Amino acid sequence: MNDPALPPEIASLVKQYSPFVKEVRKRIFLTLGVFAVSTLAGFFFYENIIRFLVGALSIEGVNVVFTSPFQFINLAISCGVVTGLVVALPVFIAQVLLFLKPALSGREYRLITRLLPFSIVLFFIGFVFGAVIMRWQFQIFLERSIAMGIGNILDINRLLTTVLLTSLLMGIGFQFPIILLILIRFEIIKYRDLSRKRLWVYLGALLFTVLLPLDSILADFLLAVPLVALFEITLLLSRVIQRRKPAGAEAKH
Repeated sequence: MNDPALPPEIASLVKQYSPFVKEVRKRIFLTLGVFAVSTLAGFFFYENIIRFLVGALSIEGVNVVFTSPFQFINLAISCGVVTGLVVALPVFIAQVLLFLKPALSGREYRLITRLLPFSIVLFFIGFVFGAVIMRWQFQIFLERSIAMGIGNILDINRLLTTVLLTSLLMGIGFQFPIILLILIRFEIIKYRDLSRKRLWVYLGALLFTVLLPLDSILADFLLAVPLVALFEITLLLSRVIQRRKPAGAEAKH
């Protein structure tokens, strides 16, 4: 990529970083390809996804309705996008890891690869937990409406979009301890500094759940509880790691 119109300094930088740009572009295209294929699969099989979600949420007894003839396409798009994100997320993480591998030491790379399976497991636990909380909300809604003798109607598009988006974001939120462990292990963040700011972390967890597409303050608090618990577990693990360090390494801090 030697362009005679470029100054020598710029041409040198372009030549130096051109392989990295090509590598990034290749990995981005691969991730986008996986996202596109899985999104199309979710789009075309959205009816199966909807049947599964309605059955899993156990919302029998509630009048779930379409309020617009265009909601079919909206639901198909929502199911497709969420499916694409769920499938493409592990691929994205793997591509980032492979790209960074040459810049990491053997110890650092082994640490991240060991944490990767836990990251995937935590994502699905967070996804399922979000769906369980939503199901609990619907059960309360149904019980209260029956007790008060009030009819109930739920918009299918808003219902499933809220469930899918909440579950997806909770799965992403459950990645927080993995990120913290890596940052602490690489000494980018100090354990003691993080421990002193735990109240801010609690507030951030609550703010995260408040911003989720829910209409219940109680559900926001319940969704924040596992995030706080994961943070405390991360601190505990980090403390154990700190104690296992040699005395000379600890003294440097």
